[in-house]
Amino acid sequence: MKTAEAIKEFKKLNSSQLQAKIEELRKELFDLRFKQATRQLNDTHRFKLIKKQIAQLLTISKSQSNTQKLTD
Repeated sequence: MKTAEAIKEFKKLNSSQLQAKIEELRKELFDLRFKQATRQLNDTHRFKLIKKQIAQLLTISKSQSNTQKLTD
């Protein structure tokens, strides 16, 4: 998924969906670390992609919560 496409898709999600996606990616990152430790990992580039997606989701989540606080 391209970065711009991913960000647009992430912005469409509500806060509970964002949190669910963050948890899903964190679990996937944990699984990747486990596979790397047991030498079963082939696609090490996934670390960078997942970390970047988590950061993007957290940024969007934070901006949505700040916007919501301002409107309340």
